[in-house]
Amino acid sequence: MKILQLIHKPQNRGAETFACQISGHLKALGHQVKIVAIFEGNATLPYEGEIICLNASQGNRFLDLRGWRKLSKIISSYQPNVVQANAGDTLKYAVFSKIIFDWKAPILFRNASEVGRYLTSPFQKRYNSFLYRKIDWVASVSGVSERDLLEHFPFLKGKTEIIPIGLEIKKQESLVRLKPFSVKHIVHVGGFSFEKNHKGLLRILSLILEKVPQVHLHLVGDGPLKEEIELEVKKMKLESHVSFYGFVNNPLAFIDAADVLVLPSIIEGLPGVILEGMYCKTPVVAYNVGGISEIVNGDTGILVEKNEEQKFAEGVLKSINQPENVRIDNAYRMVVKRYMNEDIALKFVNSYEKIVTDEE
Repeated sequence: MKILQLIHKPQNRGAETFACQISGHLKALGHQVKIVAIFEGNATLPYEGEIICLNASQGNRFLDLRGWRKLSKIISSYQPNVVQANAGDTLKYAVFSKIIFDWKAPILFRNASEVGRYLTSPFQKRYNSFLYRKIDWVASVSGVSERDLLEHFPFLKGKTEIIPIGLEIKKQESLVRLKPFSVKHIVHVGGFSFEKNHKGLLRILSLILEKVPQVHLHLVGDGPLKEEIELEVKKMKLESHVSFYGFVNNPLAFIDAADVLVLPSIIEGLPGVILEGMYCKTPVVAYNVGGISEIVNGDTGILVEKNEEQKFAEGVLKSINQPENVRIDNAYRMVVKRYMNEDIALKFVNSYEKIVTDEE
């Protein structure tokens, strides 16, 4: 089959990285893949082929006739069997391009979060309802994401399934030694956005330091709120206990070197970083949001109800002082068995075949 993967832009974010990784596996299975980015970006994504850019204007993305036309020309030339829209503005561009320029390929939307969290007005719900009525299939990253979608848009019933995010098989080649050497290391990997809740993480760190002063927090990632969090660290006088790294090419090496991986997000779909922690056999502590409870439970990690910062701190301390090897091994086996991209690519192929058959 021919698959066109539509991504928001070349950026180091889970949706784009996963789309590129899956595309590599689809090609290995004998399918043809073309990746198209809506907006410009400067990240190097894990994909060996060309990534075509529409060079669309973000300021004009709600009425971008030029961008929709460029996408339609690519689709007309390539003649894909399926167009897969992967988060961001991709669904909007796919739907309006198809409506206005009348191309025929079915659209599969990859739902990687809880859409209901972003519907803040009746207009947004009506607008999204219009978009969702124009698609052929939805692959939700978790059971929670799927239920949230169907709760807000029940007309999609019968047109959704769960296909989780996955991992690549990786050999750890570049090792990281976290400093200072004499302390316990907490690692957080994620963009600096409100969903990731960095301010809450700093409050949790303060609670941990009251019990164990020999702890250091390593923040891996970049994003719009990074400067604000750097100022918050100074305000809370935590400079000697927090390090910032920006974007790194080898976050797995940081996770592997950590004593514990933390994810106190307030909104998530099914975060790949937790799977990476389990793959590295690093203890995981996370808030119970989105689909996290589908992978983190008493057998695989420590799950804390959202905003219970004291209990989160206690979970981190327990993971540092008394890591449970049985739990760590359970988590590793689960990831290897259920969340590797080689197998997940086959699930997407099954979906493509289903919607192509239905179209015929």
